[in-house]
Amino acid sequence: MPHASNMGKSPNDPRYPNGWHMDDRMPHHDSFQNLWKTKWKDPCSKGIYPFMFGSIEDFQPIAEHIIAKGLKEPYDWDEYASCFFGTAEQLGQTAAVAQQEGDTDKARDYYLRASAVYRIARFPAPRSPLQKQAWQKGKEMFYAGAALMEHPIHEVLIPHTHAVNDAVATSGEEHKGSFIPVNLLVPPTATPSSPCPLVLIMTGLDGYRTELAVWQRGWLDKGVATLVVEIPGTGDSPALAGDPESGDRQWSSVLDWVARKEKRIDSRKIVVWGFSTGGYYALRAAHTHHDRLLGSVSLGGGCHGMFDGAWLDKVNNLEYPFDLADTLAYKFGYGTSSDGVEKFKKEGQKKFSLLLDGTLMREECCRCLLVNGEWDRIFPVEDLTLALKWGRPKEARIVTEKWHMGEPESFVVILRWIHELLGLDGDWMHQLKLLPAKAK
Repeated sequence: MPHASNMGKSPNDPRYPNGWHMDDRMPHHDSFQNLWKTKWKDPCSKGIYPFMFGSIEDFQPIAEHIIAKGLKEPYDWDEYASCFFGTAEQLGQTAAVAQQEGDTDKARDYYLRASAVYRIARFPAPRSPLQKQAWQKGKEMFYAGAALMEHPIHEVLIPHTHAVNDAVATSGEEHKGSFIPVNLLVPPTATPSSPCPLVLIMTGLDGYRTELAVWQRGWLDKGVATLVVEIPGTGDSPALAGDPESGDRQWSSVLDWVARKEKRIDSRKIVVWGFSTGGYYALRAAHTHHDRLLGSVSLGGGCHGMFDGAWLDKVNNLEYPFDLADTLAYKFGYGTSSDGVEKFKKEGQKKFSLLLDGTLMREECCRCLLVNGEWDRIFPVEDLTLALKWGRPKEARIVTEKWHMGEPESFVVILRWIHELLGLDGDWMHQLKLLPAKAK
């Protein structure tokens, strides 16, 4: 891996002057051993993305087992996922026994630890049969543990009232009568006569509602409700993965439900926060739903270059832990075949670019904050500057010498912005202290 001191000194793709060293191959792509050593072991020990609610005690033996098997790219995803199931099942059994014995704290922690293990089994996306099973089991474990939290988090099924009809929904997913599963957490102080603001969190390519729940308690302490919802093509979103407008319909259904059914929430004070690929949808929603949002934050989101075939040809060797181009192709409705990936590279930009479809040219846009890391090699940071050139002026911050999303400094920038927008107390450090979500 190039040393950080050299980053930015010799970009080798002139189309992306900030897309440092696009011809490199980062070491974590050579073997799971390198992935664990150079990229995953440290965040696992700290309980941060993607190991929220996890424990190094659980993952170290799994990692050693995978390393002993010599797994590396391209992964057989069922073989990869199978390495996690034994540990996850044991954790779930321990949790169930603890719950039967009345040890709620232990049960909660072990359920959540099990959910973390299942999460990495289905990571980065449930593309194989066993990974899909891991996604289902992970949800069961998460909601069993979340129900035992001091402020329980429960799943809510929102009717997808803006879904297309059955004749149009050729995938068999989005249709009238389908539901949008979300996490909803409302402060106990909120009432219909004294409603609270809402932060609507749009999840990313691989982080779903079961993970980004880590943000919900911090907002609760600030008197702000949170609703965590998955973007099209991920998790349990019913929206059509290959339809550029399906996200618009999904957000309309969610916002309508909040306005009509959840009177404890002030529908005039809704702020969207999109993480990574969710940032693409947050930027789009800032335009398409400008009159329904107080503000929108795109953290690490792209808008145009993220779909460039030349960029996608490089990214499987760069910052992302696995096969980013293939995972994006799957998410955007192109399936798992190599032909589907190549088709996504050829036509994805024309189909999904917010520049080419005119979204960025629209004058109608709510207050919008764009944040990313200077060295992002998942989505080109040039997409952030591109979005600033069109339509209504936006606010932005590029975090210097940081990778995708600019963590953790980006969190301070965003929390401060939302606090000011909602008129909160400004003590955003209180929320950051609740992260990471490390298992006890």
